[in-house]
Amino acid sequence: MSEDNHKITLKGVPASPGVQVGKATVLLSPTDAEKMLDGDVLIAPETNPEYNTAILRASAIVTDRGGRLCHAAIVAREMGIPGVVGTQEATKKLKNGIKVEVNGYDGTVTEK
Repeated sequence: MSEDNHKITLKGVPASPGVQVGKATVLLSPTDAEKMLDGDVLIAPETNPEYNTAILRASAIVTDRGGRLCHAAIVAREMGIPGVVGTQEATKKLKNGIKVEVNGYDGTVTEK
């Protein structure tokens, strides 16, 4: 992670190609799915099928854990949205409502 000019940049595993800018919504549990609005960037420790309500609204997915074959990576590719997994600290560093850019080509997540 780097914080140039107080902007957060996280590095993870590029899981699904594409670049998307959107509002971060941190969900620590799938029971918080009602917090997601259409077009938000889903930030979670990891995903599983219980997150599907939130995932269907997401414009991109970022997780703390996982690799190229984890649930979040597979679902992001199936949905055609950018995904970055395995950032280790996305749920700790990114706050609800900040604008982030998810780059599924190089595995970066940058505060805008």
